[in-house]
Amino acid sequence: MVNTNRRPLYLGAAACTGTAGILHLMFVPSSIMAGIQYTLVFLISGLAQLFWVLPMVKRWGRIWNIIGLAGTAVLVGMTGYVIVESVKNPQMTPPGVLESAISIEICQVLFVILTAIIIFAKR
Repeated sequence: MVNTNRRPLYLGAAACTGTAGILHLMFVPSSIMAGIQYTLVFLISGLAQLFWVLPMVKRWGRIWNIIGLAGTAVLVGMTGYVIVESVKNPQMTPPGVLESAISIEICQVLFVILTAIIIFAKR
């Protein structure tokens, strides 16, 4: 028998994207000195991820899940790039960025995995 109770998957995905959003927003104040482009990336991605808690909790449907998965996959790539650059040039990395970036990456990857299970698993 297939378990059709998907509530834990949706709540887990919502928690992951919400946590990643909060962590992105925490970078906004410190990124202002680095440039407006960094500030906008952190602000927009953080707000988008916090917004995405709503479609997950309310279960808005498959198309919303696909959009969320695709958008977060892009953010995974961007965060991965930041981690690689931080490791390659640690003198240019502000303190705490590497650890926070890894935390964000873990939350985003978990969101992608949970959302993929929601989309592709049999009902």
